Amino acid sequence: MTDGPRCARCFPQVMEKLRNSTGCTGIVCPLQYSGTMQNSTISSREHRAVGFVLVHAGAGYHSESKAKEYKHVCKRACQKAVDRLRAGAMALEAVTAALTELEDSPFTNAGTGSNLNLSGDIECDASIMDGKSLEYGAVGALSGIKNPVLVARRLLSEAQKGKLSAGRIPPCFLVGTGAQQWALTHGIPPCPSEKMATKFSLSAYKRNKRKMELAEKIETEHHFLKRQRTSSGTVSEIVEPISSSLDTVGAIVVDQEGNVAAAVSSGGLAMKHPGRVGQAAHYGCGCWAENAHDARTYATAVSTSGCGEHLIRTMLARECSTAVQAEDAHQALLEAMQNKFIGSRFLASEDGVLGGVIVLRCCKCGDDQSSENLQALLEFLWSHTTESMCVGYMSAHDSKAKTHISRLPPGAVAGQSLAIEGGVCRLGATND
Repeated sequence: MTDGPRCARCFPQVMEKLRNSTGCTGIVCPLQYSGTMQNSTISSREHRAVGFVLVHAGAGYHSESKAKEYKHVCKRACQKAVDRLRAGAMALEAVTAALTELEDSPFTNAGTGSNLNLSGDIECDASIMDGKSLEYGAVGALSGIKNPVLVARRLLSEAQKGKLSAGRIPPCFLVGTGAQQWALTHGIPPCPSEKMATKFSLSAYKRNKRKMELAEKIETEHHFLKRQRTSSGTVSEIVEPISSSLDTVGAIVVDQEGNVAAAVSSGGLAMKHPGRVGQAAHYGCGCWAENAHDARTYATAVSTSGCGEHLIRTMLARECSTAVQAEDAHQALLEAMQNKFIGSRFLASEDGVLGGVIVLRCCKCGDDQSSENLQALLEFLWSHTTESMCVGYMSAHDSKAKTHISRLPPGAVAGQSLAIEGGVCRLGATND
């Protein structure tokens, strides 16, 4: 971790930067959230708790009619994580608690309520990373398990135990039936896909299937009537494109010792081909967590959401983690989203690049770095190129979580513009 004097200088600079930021085209001015957070109703034991959680319910489109539900699930996820932090849990346990809550919501595209694939089945992706050990666990195209993040978490834990019999390397990433079988043999209970589907996900599947059938019929007819195709327009102009929920869920946490952890979970694109694995399972694409060390000034954690193919080809989670090692995290994230994502040469053929990230970075301040007296400067940010992104955040000293649905500025084009917001707070154990 960095020395105290550097952090002491950084804090006022960051606050001044946030207050004076005027943004630029397509950029939303940052939210402000600062100060040592306390609440007189919290017990003395909880007053010594230090930690912070930032969650997202996806980057995509969040209608005003469902805004309350999205915010509510983010609040619950934050509370679950903070409850664990107050009990003395490490970041990895807290981030798992937050993700489990997000997966259990029927309003998110993860776990219960996930998008259905072409065959009408649910296949989920998830990953988790521990910033202290740098261990990672992931599952892809996993069916029949209610909380995919629990399987990813168990893979990470088992890998930390070392080699298997006969010197075999333990897996960190499993897919399909192999992942399901591994989960069952490790005590994670099964859950039939039909119990994970909701009325909303089933109706969306039926609606999307009708669109596909109509599009295929028109395409077949136009194959034999090319002139008519020219005069009548393309299939995409005649048939409304399949709507796809991009609201992958994720969380990032810093605990009382300054450790960070990140996790992400997704049901994938609607009507995806069976076996397709999105960014939520891929290393460096869905999430990233790395504690500070000699070569890294800040501990960082990142979780992503959006079009998996876009996020995989840019390895956005790791890119953002590296970027915010710069002195100005807000500017660094802005440039990473513009240059490494929207303007990425790996996505040059795409009309619009869809995705979003939540990011935190943290450094300890002062000479006494014991957990009882930890003082830390924390900056947290979110950015997205989709129409909206729902986030929630909470410190161990807060009585309740704050939630926000970030939206692109009026007139901005999704996939070509971006929004960026965030805040800063000083985490510190308080004494009675």
